[in-house]
Amino acid sequence: MSAMPCILETAHAVASSELPVWRARPLDGLAFYRRHSEGLLRKYLAISMEIGRVPCVLGNVAFRSRMSSYRMRSFEDQVIFVLDVERCLKQLDPISQQVVAHIALESYSIPETAALTRESLRSVARIYTVALDRLTRLFLDFRLLGAGTQKLSRVSLSNESND
Repeated sequence: MSAMPCILETAHAVASSELPVWRARPLDGLAFYRRHSEGLLRKYLAISMEIGRVPCVLGNVAFRSRMSSYRMRSFEDQVIFVLDVERCLKQLDPISQQVVAHIALESYSIPETAALTRESLRSVARIYTVALDRLTRLFLDFRLLGAGTQKLSRVSLSNESND
């Protein structure tokens, strides 16, 4: 019976948020846009390769990728899009850039990325979700995500069903 007050105290502390919370929270509910941000990054990879520019976070690395058949209206639109996405990617810290490049652009899994970066699985998963949320906020600020999100999600879904 003496253990019961301790359990109740802990339950009340958790309920009243007196204990620290260690899990990273999505920024302003941006977790919803993660799939759209991943689709936008795949679109960035395809367009940057199409115009002959290796994505900025990859450098001179050979990689595997998924290509889409989505076409922009003009070459200028493609260049502006690629430069805007690169500007967003460069605002991430180096480890976040590495993790996003491996997972979103090179299609590595989280365990493969953990082995490449010599980080733990949990760290890679946390870094990736936080980086994706930060990228989503930047994409929304640059108006790369928003009104065209529905069209992008349809393109992403059709690409995933073909894989």
